[in-house]
Amino acid sequence: MIAKIGRSSSLYGALAYNHHKVEKGQGQILLMNKMMESTDGTYTIPQLMRSFDPYLAANQKTEKHTLHISLNPDPNDKVSDKDFVKMAEEYMNGMGYGEQPYMVFKHTDIDRTHIHIVSVCVDENGRKISDRFEKRRSMNMCRQLENTYNLLPAAEGQKVKNNMVFKPVDYQTGNIRHQIASVIRNIADVYSFKTLGEYNALLSLFNIAVEKIEGELHGKLQRGLVYFALDTNKHKIGNPLKASRIGRAAQLPAVESHFLKSKKSILQSNKTEIKGWVDNALKVSIHEKDFIEKVRSMGINTVIRRNEAGRIYGMTFIDHNSKTVWNGSNLGKEYSAAVFNDLWKDQEHLKRPSNEKQAEIELPPTNQFLPLQLHPLFGFLNDDNDDLRDTESVDSFPGLLPTVQGEDYEEQVFSQQMRKWKKKRKR
Repeated sequence: MIAKIGRSSSLYGALAYNHHKVEKGQGQILLMNKMMESTDGTYTIPQLMRSFDPYLAANQKTEKHTLHISLNPDPNDKVSDKDFVKMAEEYMNGMGYGEQPYMVFKHTDIDRTHIHIVSVCVDENGRKISDRFEKRRSMNMCRQLENTYNLLPAAEGQKVKNNMVFKPVDYQTGNIRHQIASVIRNIADVYSFKTLGEYNALLSLFNIAVEKIEGELHGKLQRGLVYFALDTNKHKIGNPLKASRIGRAAQLPAVESHFLKSKKSILQSNKTEIKGWVDNALKVSIHEKDFIEKVRSMGINTVIRRNEAGRIYGMTFIDHNSKTVWNGSNLGKEYSAAVFNDLWKDQEHLKRPSNEKQAEIELPPTNQFLPLQLHPLFGFLNDDNDDLRDTESVDSFPGLLPTVQGEDYEEQVFSQQMRKWKKKRKR
């Protein structure tokens, strides 16, 4: 189990976020500890706030007085409401918040059922409750709860950021922004990629494409990224999403910063190792399909880009062992697209298995992303270069993708909306 502790200055926002889930039928209140209860079991946010007012009035110096905690069992754990309540009580007691007013909400809007706890970190006498060694104490409490309730243990030393479910985007299920953001906000914490082409190749495994936009708007130079969902055939589907609608991690400065960080952090041993695996696969494979299957068995996905004439112009390897992405030419001249094109040019019928369609994707060549045009009224518009329709073979193999628990992206979006609402009210 994993616990996430958030602190903020907006008690109203934390309560509103969870109350909104309840109103939508995506959550329920499991416990109200030292809270004023209503006779009919229904609540408004101002009613809930009253239980905390004396505590906040006694201490007006602590800026981030609100606690918003989520307890996340493994998706395979089946936890009853009764056990969720007990776990919340034991966790809050162990963390020193057992005598505080707090509410426990169960969220059921995603596959991973989990609970949120909202409280304040100042007691009734106005004293701030100590948060010394909070992370260590929280981890110890999680291990204790795992033992008590027979929960699947989180990997030792594994960080929350590495415990994300990375699911390919499914356009049919809706909420595309949420789905894309769930991948984008966390993928840089797990994988190293050095160029926009490598980033795009990695995202293609999750049915996402990214493009760089450049142009002038009202006389000012604009640079940024836009993201697209892809269907099962790797066609763009739906409207593009500006990076600003997803979050800071999706925006160009953060992505470019990750490029630089990756270039510095990737070890030469990673490069040597993947070259060895590719070499071994080439020696024993008899054609392209065979090669793809061989490297996949070693934990490596391949993304192959071809133009309309069928010529390979992009070759990218995604190593899930070292969590690194490599453009073929960056590994060495002997792994460039031209070399593989010459090797497989007479094997057209063996490119993909007979029961698979070669994917088509509307993207320019790797590392050469054409700028989108800017429109003063409608924002970013794609240029009408329909002749740049190339093909991309994506070796998607779900077993290679990381499978862990995810953050609640909607909470961040809700908080952003609350801040915008407050600014409008001030104006």
